[in-house]
Amino acid sequence: MNQTDKLPAGFRAAQWRMLLATMFCYLFFYTGRQTFGFAIPGIEQELKISKSTLGWASAILLWAYAIGQSINGNLGDRFGGRRMMSLGALLSCGLNWIVSFGSSFASLTIPWAANGYAQSMGWAPGSRVLSNWWPQSSRGKVYGAYVFAAGCASVLAFATSTLILEFELNWRWIFRLPVLLLLVGGVVYYIVVRDRPEELGFPPLPQDEGVESDEFDTATETQGEMEPSESSWQRYRCVLSDSRFLIASLAIGFQSMARYGLLIWVPVHFLGEDWKNSDTKWMTLALPIGMALGAITSGWLSDRVFHSNRSRVIGLFLLLAAVCSLAMFFLPRDHWLGVPMLLLTGFFAYGPQSAFWALCPDLLGRERAGTGTGVMNTFAYVFAGLGEPLIGWMIELNGQTSLVFGVVAVACLIGAVISPFIRR
Repeated sequence: MNQTDKLPAGFRAAQWRMLLATMFCYLFFYTGRQTFGFAIPGIEQELKISKSTLGWASAILLWAYAIGQSINGNLGDRFGGRRMMSLGALLSCGLNWIVSFGSSFASLTIPWAANGYAQSMGWAPGSRVLSNWWPQSSRGKVYGAYVFAAGCASVLAFATSTLILEFELNWRWIFRLPVLLLLVGGVVYYIVVRDRPEELGFPPLPQDEGVESDEFDTATETQGEMEPSESSWQRYRCVLSDSRFLIASLAIGFQSMARYGLLIWVPVHFLGEDWKNSDTKWMTLALPIGMALGAITSGWLSDRVFHSNRSRVIGLFLLLAAVCSLAMFFLPRDHWLGVPMLLLTGFFAYGPQSAFWALCPDLLGRERAGTGTGVMNTFAYVFAGLGEPLIGWMIELNGQTSLVFGVVAVACLIGAVISPFIRR
């Protein structure tokens, strides 16, 4: 019997309301950090900053995001995801506007790094909210939907940036207009969402099956608020001592190196030298569309076909991503196969995300889901940051933007090799 079958009337509607509100807010988060690739050609031309140097600017944001994940996931467990996610949305909007007035490497990079930290207040706290409202048997589907929203956020970030270039606005407006949607998402999230079922008068979900229970696994209710009975250090210790979780975190590191290599440098590849009049810039939309479809598909597969065996989905998708990316490396930029192959590359490279995030509560339990998600995302963005200046340097050295697909293929292959060692 499904864990939600015994729950009181009205709970199912509340579950879906929390999921849809979290998806709605995160739908706009990437407008605050995945638009940078579209701004690179304009920044390079106006401010005379090289591609390799701009690769470091992108890496600094990703590392600030990684540091923030290691902190804010735990804070989401302690203070609740609702406030954290809403605050991150508002701060990121303001910091993007500050970046838009930059006139040097420092004036671009410092607020961009701060924006990375603000952006880190979204994913892990939002994941904690979902783990409080949805049982283990549905998490592949739920995290698939959440990652689908993130994939659609990439589509939105790419589409709004492309439109800004289409209307011949300069690169500064890429940091100004799309993030206004993020401001709306943050306000709506705070109004609609509640952190736990108990806040709406429902009982908490039962303990997950297969998760070791101890005296810290439950929360106690004090003076109308939920107070965690496990300290921050205890949560970190439990998370970092789980070998299966650490292997999964290493695998997502290589997957994220591939993902951000695609997100940042594929626009540079398809915009070309004449970026203002590029005929191939709209081809870039195939990448985030494929990513969105891959996320929701892999979440469904991990629940229904592989019966919550997440590692099989991860390995299969990353292996296919390596094959597709290698094909993209050999295709000319304007080849008719470029669009479907780019869509498939995004589909398989991003798809494993939903399986990775479902592993956090699966392996660690709901009470550590925010901390686990934050730590896993720290691994993801440390590795992603390492890839950005490497790709920028290789492109600058060889003059071939297609090299991004070679790096992505290697990263995906390594992730596929590691994934079988994850055990649930």
